[in-house]
Amino acid sequence: MLSIENLHAHYGLSHVLQGVSLQAGPGEVVGLFGRNGVGKTTILKSVAGWVPASSGAIRFDGVDLAGQTPDAIARLGLGLVPEDRRIFPGLSVEENLRLGLRQCPGRARRENEQAIGQAFARFPRLAERRRQLGTTLSGGEQQMLAMARVMVGTARLLLIDEPTEGLAPMIVDEIFAIITELKRAGLTILLVEQNIHRALDVADRFYAVERGRITLHGEAASPADRARLMEMVAV
Repeated sequence: MLSIENLHAHYGLSHVLQGVSLQAGPGEVVGLFGRNGVGKTTILKSVAGWVPASSGAIRFDGVDLAGQTPDAIARLGLGLVPEDRRIFPGLSVEENLRLGLRQCPGRARRENEQAIGQAFARFPRLAERRRQLGTTLSGGEQQMLAMARVMVGTARLLLIDEPTEGLAPMIVDEIFAIITELKRAGLTILLVEQNIHRALDVADRFYAVERGRITLHGEAASPADRARLMEMVAV
């Protein structure tokens, strides 16, 4: 589903990604772990077209993403849920949600309405607040809205960046329950998350990032691989 080969990316003169290679298969949840500032978010943004690759290859379902715009990449079925959620001020929950329909401009109106209905069924808290301004929601509700907005389109691969940061434990449980449900539905997910233990419980595989490089690749179900990961991030 997703293949990254020898990816390099820069912010100005800063060489942020230095030869990253990873893969995510259909229906897999793949964790991306490491300390702050090592390049995890830049990997997601490079895949989504928000940060241009300096060199290397990114392929989504066999399609080369090099040089494609973020909106073109989104229409291919790839959705980014950014860490800052990007809820639009002045718009209601439903209006924010309907912006996700721009990913599929040719889809029939009936299908769009079905997608909105499915999103509200999956996130009943959003349905209760559909007329409320999106920016007045709690942090957890805004995270749900950011995820739902991507899912009303045609996303088959979700790039989710720090979905539980700053959230209360009860809301963290809800977010991971949603990610588990999406996995059961067959979506492929590349997940950046600081709550490593919880993320490993839903992930199939993981990669660890240090200074813009992949330094560890393991199976989430392997106690030995998990121990190596925890030792690495604790240093």
